[in-house]
Amino acid sequence: MKEATYIYDDEILKYRFNDTHPFNQMRVKMTTDLLMSAQFLQKQDIVKPRIATEAELELVHSKSFIDAVRKAGHGELDEKEASKFGLGTNDTPIFDNMHERSKLLVGATLTAVEAVMEGNSRKALSLAGGLHHGFSGRSSGFCIYNDTAVAIEFIRKKFGKKVLYIDTDAHHGDGTQYIFYSKDDVMTYSVHETGRYLFPGTGHITELGDDIGYGYSINLPLDAYTEDDSFKHVFSTSLERAIERFKPDVIFSQNGVDSHFRDPMTHLNLTSESFEYIPRFVDSLAKRYTDGKWIAVGGGGYNLWEVVPRMWAQVWLAMTGETAPRGQLPKEFIETYKSKCPSTFPMLWEDALHDYIEIPRRTEITEKNIATLERLMNHL
Repeated sequence: MKEATYIYDDEILKYRFNDTHPFNQMRVKMTTDLLMSAQFLQKQDIVKPRIATEAELELVHSKSFIDAVRKAGHGELDEKEASKFGLGTNDTPIFDNMHERSKLLVGATLTAVEAVMEGNSRKALSLAGGLHHGFSGRSSGFCIYNDTAVAIEFIRKKFGKKVLYIDTDAHHGDGTQYIFYSKDDVMTYSVHETGRYLFPGTGHITELGDDIGYGYSINLPLDAYTEDDSFKHVFSTSLERAIERFKPDVIFSQNGVDSHFRDPMTHLNLTSESFEYIPRFVDSLAKRYTDGKWIAVGGGGYNLWEVVPRMWAQVWLAMTGETAPRGQLPKEFIETYKSKCPSTFPMLWEDALHDYIEIPRRTEITEKNIATLERLMNHL
């Protein structure tokens, strides 16, 4: 059995709304190039994704929504009808062949699932996925089909296993949560910036699930400008309790890196320290609770040059047992991308903190996060 499998093909770059849209899958290619130039990723580690079938999409998505996405991508859906399905908005504009491009992203995540659940690999990573705002019948927040929800339902139906879904994106994983809100064999855990200031405005501590799913939806909303130490404390404490209680068969994690202090769309204040920590903590939980079974996807992250490749690389490095590297990035990677970078190009694996501003409200923010943690622990 392989220790870890990496799902990638250049075709996934065609999931692209337009040239100015902040969701840019070039970040996946850049992460792949960084890992390969540093020789942490080899060609034999990479598996090409398959395309999801219509039946697989229908595990969580309505036929009417799938049909609307297909028509929209071929110019056959009028504006009024598109709006019913969350299509054609500023966040989720229509682009050519969007149904076909989205099916490949879902298929990439399913390829990762199959690698682990069929016993070919202990862990698998598909950074193209993580589209957690997609709902059963509508798109939202850059997300068309919800690959994570399709994958989790695939695990439930085909393999009959319990799944712990861990979402560390700065934005609440609303679509995935609500798809499984009434299930007791999927626990959704989301740590995110409070919805008081940030899309989608959900993820309150009181969102605990419904019917037999009550208690299996876990939310930890953090105060804006939360820093590394506070994040790591509340994250590790609550997640450890959640996994002890739930006892999953497999971990599925969404690894948005938009809570980095340089991300332009959010208000958290994390550095590379947290993004080195998160996947290694998840890996330690997988080793203790799920016989190492861990499937990971990407998610948010909108500072393409300064943040995403280095932070996402840490997920693969954690999967393969590598300690977080220090010092200069590979020369080949720098030579390939530095001249294209419109901002300050990062030269080191770890963050250079010349532009990091410590928040005067640190004590207050930390205390508020601890109070939120204590409330959550009462539900766990």
